[in-house]
Amino acid sequence: MKKIILSTLVLFALASCKKESQKNDATTATDSISVTENTDATSSTFTSPEIAPEKIGDYLAKNNDTLYVTNFFATWCGPCMREIPHFKNKINELKGKPVKFTFVNLDEKSEWNGAVKKFANENGLAENIVLLDGQKLDENFFPKNFKQWDGGSIPFTYFRKGDKTEEFLGMMTEGELDKKINSLLQ
Repeated sequence: MKKIILSTLVLFALASCKKESQKNDATTATDSISVTENTDATSSTFTSPEIAPEKIGDYLAKNNDTLYVTNFFATWCGPCMREIPHFKNKINELKGKPVKFTFVNLDEKSEWNGAVKKFANENGLAENIVLLDGQKLDENFFPKNFKQWDGGSIPFTYFRKGDKTEEFLGMMTEGELDKKINSLLQ
């Protein structure tokens, strides 16, 4: 019963964002251990993997010298779409640095091959996106992985470098994103 209530609450909270159209940006980027740029926009294909909720926790727990910036978003969330250009700017700015950007998509599974695929390809972010099925989240997912976020709203960004973590709930301005990243890169 708790799982059904939590799932309903998460879906209701996520549904409260308004869907907005996304402008097409010709800049494409990919990511590995360090940020690199893919200059062939036509080669971008949707390759985003689905990740299980228990694997997200393991991924967020990486403790090394790389700065991990993990943004939870949905394509129908207006604030999420408005902050994506800031992240894309930082990806391009930090090419060659030990920074990894990951976007965890929370769209319904039925949208993964439609809206999510289109968004990923138009923005050159397919290799940075992982898919998370919200139906698989249990009541322990949020308190186990985050101090501030209870899953009630998006966007949400989680930063980790070594044993330092930062959380940001809501839409980030470019200045706020710069400040968080710069403080963790020092």
